[in-house]
Formats: sequence, structure tokens, C-alpha cells
Amino acid sequence: MELREYTLLGENVYRQRLDNGLEILVDVRPEYGKQFAFFATRYGGMNLRFRSEDGHWVDTPAGVAHFLEHKMFDSEEGNVLQIMAANGAVDNAFTAAAITGYYFECTRGFEENLRTLLSFVSTPYFTQESVDKEQGIIAQEIRMCLDDPDVEVYYQLMESMYQNHPVRVRVAGSEQSIAQITPEVLYRCHEAFYRPENMVLCVAGSVDPEKVVELAQQVLPSSGGYLGQVDLGEQEPVGVSRSYVEKEMLVSVPVFELGIKGTPAPAGKELRQQLVGDLMCDVLFGSSAPLYTKLYEEGLINSNFGGDYESILGCAYLMAGGESRDPRAVRDAVVAEAQRLCREGINPQLWDRLKKAAYGSMVRRLNSLEDTCIELAQNYFRGEDYFYFPQCFQSIEWEDVKAMLEQWCVPERVALAVVCPVGTAGQERWE
Repeated sequence: MELREYTLLGENVYRQRLDNGLEILVDVRPEYGKQFAFFATRYGGMNLRFRSEDGHWVDTPAGVAHFLEHKMFDSEEGNVLQIMAANGAVDNAFTAAAITGYYFECTRGFEENLRTLLSFVSTPYFTQESVDKEQGIIAQEIRMCLDDPDVEVYYQLMESMYQNHPVRVRVAGSEQSIAQITPEVLYRCHEAFYRPENMVLCVAGSVDPEKVVELAQQVLPSSGGYLGQVDLGEQEPVGVSRSYVEKEMLVSVPVFELGIKGTPAPAGKELRQQLVGDLMCDVLFGSSAPLYTKLYEEGLINSNFGGDYESILGCAYLMAGGESRDPRAVRDAVVAEAQRLCREGINPQLWDRLKKAAYGSMVRRLNSLEDTCIELAQNYFRGEDYFYFPQCFQSIEWEDVKAMLEQWCVPERVALAVVCPVGTAGQERWE
């Protein structure tokens, strides 16, 4: 195995690529009394269309990646959650737009739990009866999300910002789309994307890296195969699809999400753009930024207000949201503040404080084995090594953030989604 030593972080990571194409990353921390394993595939809610091994394009229903994640916990031996719980593991999974991940944490029985994880994720087992039952369960989950203003305003924003990119499609799909899912669809998607060369295994804690590799070689296929070629749709325009959208729901105060549509990072540059984007959020609307104080004192936001940089293959954006009696005023203030910062710059002392705070937060997150493994996996899929973030971070200057502000924070790239109280649509302001 290759050992990489990250002296700035005090981390040692063992890496090995198996003959079947699976990348294994093991962050050895002997001082920890627990272990965490994360087994992920580069396949998520946005991967709706792909070319199969026979050369034909396959269109799948929205929500199939999420549905597949649910059904992978079924095995011929029973429910995997119960099997792993009996062996002392806490396990779960998630599906996002571009990734599906399965994981567990334990303080005993690590090797047996890892064997179980690798086995059930790589060995699909679906029946028509179990699929029919799951359709009812997920349909209920979808209906619950439709009643959640935070979920609704997020997808309203995605549909407003993106015209073609499938990030605008709900990861869970709709009741109509999941009704089209069959065992055959699930098997076909598993075959296309749950292949070792399209996956990564990240482990952290008090573990033996050689044993991790040995178990993966024993359980997983010895060779790779054909990977589905994904189609993410037509070229996305620079500007947003719609600048404003609103929807009435049972809320007492308007809930909003403000989006700034960015430019995807070039290959191998996503980590740096992520760090610049995070700093841009801190500068523009972070809790230590002048704008936050101004909006708070004017009663336009409350303590729930916050924002992030987000990106997946083919898209990148900033978003900020919360509750406000006048979301349009918040949007206008954010754009105006971006323009002011470009003209006048930032207070050097504030810049230093924000940068130190951001770096400290990233280092503290490494205390979490879960956060560490997920970051390692996501950055591996982007072709980058997450533990090089200290060197990357040190190279960032105010001019990098200013350049992003100038390019991104312009009216044609800004969208606002609002969930407002019933009977108030069309109002400029809510008191």
C-alpha cells in the first residue's frame, strides 16, 4: 500500500487501488476507540440517463438512485440494518445528487461489519413484492417532503437556477416516477454504477489497513466491467432560468432561498474553488460579515439565516436562506454588498479573521471520522486529495474572492425562491 503522510494535519493515509478498480483510503488513527467505514458510488439522483453496455441510451425514472439505496438493505439473509446492529454497528446510507454512500460506525466487530457492508452493497436482491412495498414507503416520504417548506423552497430554487442540468430534479423523485420502478430497473442501474471502478471505500479509526484491503479482495468481484456513460443534458446557460418564484404554503413567515449561479470549476480545481466559494459566503453573508449585522438590525433576517457554496459535476452555486418579511430586500442587499466589496475591498483585519476562522473550522471537522471519510470520498470522485486543503487554503488571497464576486454576483445569475403564507402570493413585503 502507498502511505501518504500529511505533516500539516498530522494524518497518515494508506491508499491502494485493487485490480478491479476500487480505490481504498484508510486514515489510521490508533488513538481512537472506534472505526468508521464509508462505501460510496459515483451515482446519485441526477444520473437519470446513461448509455448501457449494448450501446443503447437508458432513461430511468426520477428517484431511482434513492429507491435503490433503500432496497440495498434487503438481502436473502434478512434486513442488513438488523444484522449489523446485532454485531454492534450503527449503519445508514444517503443519496445526494451525485453520490450514494453506505456507512457504519462501531467499537467492536469491525472486520465482520466491513464484510457485511461490502457484501450487501455489491450483491443486489430485489423482488417484485419488496419493490411494491417500498413504493408505498417512499411515496409517503415524498408526501412529507412536499409539506416541508425548507425542502420545497430548495427545489423551487434549483428549478429556477437550472434549465437543463438534472440537479433540478428531486432526488427522491415523485409518486408518479417511482411507480415506474421495477426490479429490472434496479438491477440494471446497479449493474451500471455499482461497479468497483466507480466506487471508493474510505475507512478511518483504529484499523489495520492491510486487513481492509484483504477483506475487500475477498468479498468484491476480482475484475471491473462496463460503466454507464452518463448524459447530464444540454449545455447549461450562464444565467438563471427564472429570477423569481414563489409558492404558498402553511407558514407564518416567508421562507426563502437566494441562489447565485456560478461557473463549474475546471477538472482538478474543484477543491480550490470550494475553498474560495466558502470564503466568499463568509465575506458576503456570514454571521461575522457587515451585511449580516445590517440585515439583522433591520429585522430582515433572524438567526436562522446562513449560506453555503455547493457544487456537483456540471454546476456550482452559492445559496443563502432563512426567514424574512422581505426576501426581495435581502436579495437586493446581497447583490449591492457584492458590488460594494468589489469597489472598495474588504477590511484587512476582517479578512484575516474570516480566513483563520474558516481554516480552524475545517481542521476541527477532521475530529469527526464520518466527516473525514465523506470528504475524502467526494474529493476522490472529483479527482482531488482532500488532505491537501491546507496548502490550497494558504494560497488563497482576497483577489481570488473578489474575482468570483465580480463574475458571479450579477443580476442575471441571481434567483430567489420564496415560500409565503397562504393568500399572500404577489405581495412585495410581509409584515
